[in-house]
Amino acid sequence: MKVKRRRQRRCFCMAFDRKELEFTKRGPNFVDITKPGPPIYQFPITAKEEAARMYRQKGSMWMPYGVEIGIFTPQIIPDNIARGFVFEKNMMSPDKYGGKDMFGVEWEYVPVVGGSMEKPGVPHLLNDISEWRDKIVWPDINSWDWDQSGRDNYEFLHNGQCNSFWFLNGAGFERIISFLGFEQAAVTLIDEDSTDDLKELLQKLADLHIQLIDAACETYGDGIDSFTYHDDWGSQKAPFFSRDVAREIFVPFQRQITDHIKAKGKFADLHSCGHIELQIENIVAAGWQSWTPMAMNDTRQLYKDWGDKIVISVCDDPLPADATPEEQKAQAVRFVKEYYSPDRPSQFSLYSNANLTDAYVEGLYETSREMYESGTK
Repeated sequence: MKVKRRRQRRCFCMAFDRKELEFTKRGPNFVDITKPGPPIYQFPITAKEEAARMYRQKGSMWMPYGVEIGIFTPQIIPDNIARGFVFEKNMMSPDKYGGKDMFGVEWEYVPVVGGSMEKPGVPHLLNDISEWRDKIVWPDINSWDWDQSGRDNYEFLHNGQCNSFWFLNGAGFERIISFLGFEQAAVTLIDEDSTDDLKELLQKLADLHIQLIDAACETYGDGIDSFTYHDDWGSQKAPFFSRDVAREIFVPFQRQITDHIKAKGKFADLHSCGHIELQIENIVAAGWQSWTPMAMNDTRQLYKDWGDKIVISVCDDPLPADATPEEQKAQAVRFVKEYYSPDRPSQFSLYSNANLTDAYVEGLYETSREMYESGTK
């Protein structure tokens, strides 16, 4: 009850005070780690609280621009080491990345690209989807040292941010690719003789991820606020599969996962790359509450058409190379007025992070705070 009353008092601080623009520190620069990241201000509520308001579509106080949400990929999940993507208290040296994921698939870390690929020359686990019952060895997640991970990461997670626990391979198409290879996985989606086997495997994968969600919630508690599910659905030009295939094959199992995430009081975020705006209806039907489309998608139209059903991360045009600070701020003001509303919130897209100069962020934050204060829709 004390936490609830404290949150209510803080949320009454609606009026924008220019003292909020006082610099506190900088967030990470995801475009160029050698350069300073965007400024973090004296927010009137915590970033964690703002993210919750955004997800609930109830009075987002400013347009989030990336510093509000933290990535959490603990090394207790073998996939995070194999894929070269560990973000936790005990960071790892890249020379330890790679190796086997939770299913025994071999990955090789490629330093120049900062990620992993399946190890060349190693046969896939399956030649045909019908083999999965005999050949896939399921991980015993109860044998992992969750208690130690919880102790190690307690302070790391209680940082005022909305922390998202990532599933790198998810329980969908990317996982099937890791078992079969891309070509055989794509054929399996449209082979009617394979449909029952595929659905039964996807059900078992969904069950496993529901168990992982339970373990994460029990271990990290209020240190995590959301789960980000990684499953790429397309190339730079088009989706890998039709809307009908997605609706029949993937949506029902993803909906089980998102329903469980929400039942745990957490938020459900989708990370899916590719030119897949044609799949937006399926993304919403699967229960995802937020999605960051890549820049080749029409993120502005997605926000206009679907922003009342899902939080879309919207891209802005790149800043002109010779733009003055005044021009940078003016562009941010125009963008926010068009693609933000307190009760139809959006996020500033990480795919436009190159725009986040000090002047641009000031315009973005100040304008969205003023819009919140005035109730502008």
